[in-house]
Amino acid sequence: MFANSVSRRQMFGFGGAAAAALMLGTGAWEAQSAFAAPALKGDPFTLGVASGDPTSDGVVLWTRLAPDPFAQDGLGGMPAKPVRVHYEVALDERFRRIARRGSVVATPELAHSVHPEVHGLAPDRTYWFRFRAGSAISPVGRTRTTPAPWQSPRELTFAFASCQAWQDGYFTAYHHMAREDLDLVVHLGDYLYESGVRTNKRGVTTDPKFHTETVDLARYRLQYGLYKSEAPLREAHAAFPWIMTFDDHEVENNWADETSENNEDPKTFLLRRAAAFQALYEHAPLRRTQLPNGPDVQMYRRLPYGRLADFTMLDTRQYRDDQACGDGTSADCADRFDENRTLLGSRQRDWVLKGFSRSQARWQILGNQAPMGQTDQDPGPGTTVWTDPWDGYVAERNRLLAEADTRGVRNLVVVTGDRHQNYAWDLKRDYTDPESATVGSEFVGTSVTSGGDGADMTAQGETFLAANPHMKFFNSQRGYARVTVNRDRWTTDFRVLPFVTKPDATISTRASVVVADGTPGVQV
Repeated sequence: MFANSVSRRQMFGFGGAAAAALMLGTGAWEAQSAFAAPALKGDPFTLGVASGDPTSDGVVLWTRLAPDPFAQDGLGGMPAKPVRVHYEVALDERFRRIARRGSVVATPELAHSVHPEVHGLAPDRTYWFRFRAGSAISPVGRTRTTPAPWQSPRELTFAFASCQAWQDGYFTAYHHMAREDLDLVVHLGDYLYESGVRTNKRGVTTDPKFHTETVDLARYRLQYGLYKSEAPLREAHAAFPWIMTFDDHEVENNWADETSENNEDPKTFLLRRAAAFQALYEHAPLRRTQLPNGPDVQMYRRLPYGRLADFTMLDTRQYRDDQACGDGTSADCADRFDENRTLLGSRQRDWVLKGFSRSQARWQILGNQAPMGQTDQDPGPGTTVWTDPWDGYVAERNRLLAEADTRGVRNLVVVTGDRHQNYAWDLKRDYTDPESATVGSEFVGTSVTSGGDGADMTAQGETFLAANPHMKFFNSQRGYARVTVNRDRWTTDFRVLPFVTKPDATISTRASVVVADGTPGVQV
């Protein structure tokens, strides 16, 4: 265990000159040298472009220079030297009316990724952006700012997604998502999986460099390159600003704070976590406030959408207690009710509760990684649950939901990933009490590919519906959720695919589930 941040900085060497080099790519510091782009063999923009964390006056842009994203060393085929990257933001797709332009420096320390933060844009407006390195010009991306803090927009439309194991299927869902009319996308984690990949969805053996599990920085970079080689994912990133967080597989399955899945030496695990967090930052449209400091990163944050909604993005991995009762399924785990157990950590929990009190938004949206509602697997009188999600941290769940109720949250809606299934259910103040009040709603979204084709209904789904009276809808196909929010209602459309193990699947809306303003709980 590491006693303080100083010891972590000393161990990971993440300061001084290295930190300065990393900050060049964020635009926080301006470099005086020219850093002219060298002659590159191939297109440096193979990984596409993206934008993220929109505000009413700006957005963060992203790209990574990688003419060879599958280079064994993880450096993307770039020379070990800084390169200046120029960007433009325009009011039109042909870039005749430039709103903002500037440049940042792509450094080898950050795999030649850049994260310029653009300010001074008009609220609630669509913009187009692109990058240039030397003579190479990137694909064009589209982004959008949010309404001004005092505005009450008529409507918000967004999609949320999670869980995209590359080997399990085609990323067709993103092809369809990119053609939706959305204001933004929320990604709830498991953007990649840490496991080695020997065969792809076509049954073709992959290059041996992908066979090993991701542990070090070079290997995480290769894994992101593999995932971003999927054109539909690049399409969806280029179409809308994304708000992103992580779950477990960006590092390792079911990790908890400094405890790894297999209880390895914490020092070894934290080295891996530092590599994973850096690789995530290198490949995501995240602001400088999400720049990792070794194995630590500030990922929980709040993004308002005028006075209509607040997005409160949670981090349910980095500060949690280890899973209770062996991290599995249990029918008699008393530890999961321990008043002192935490999933969020005290600092994050207090921040969330203060946000409940201060917010003037009509809808409170929690971006959450593992299901908050109870998932009982026993249709009889007993209760059998997994201890990794909120079911393993019952006291904190009850406190959070009770505080939302007592602090006057008008509409609490939780959007969640992880489970590879679609649920719509009520959030209860105390699941041990059959008469407990409903205080919110949760929509659990299915995976993009993880788990393969799936099915509309499964035996497990029938069990869940029988055992959980608060569950109003179940589906186990692949896809994403589309949400439309206005002042009177929230509508979640579960968008599903008939298959992902073959290309070119069509998409349909399996169900639309509503939450009415001022009435907690879901209406199917």
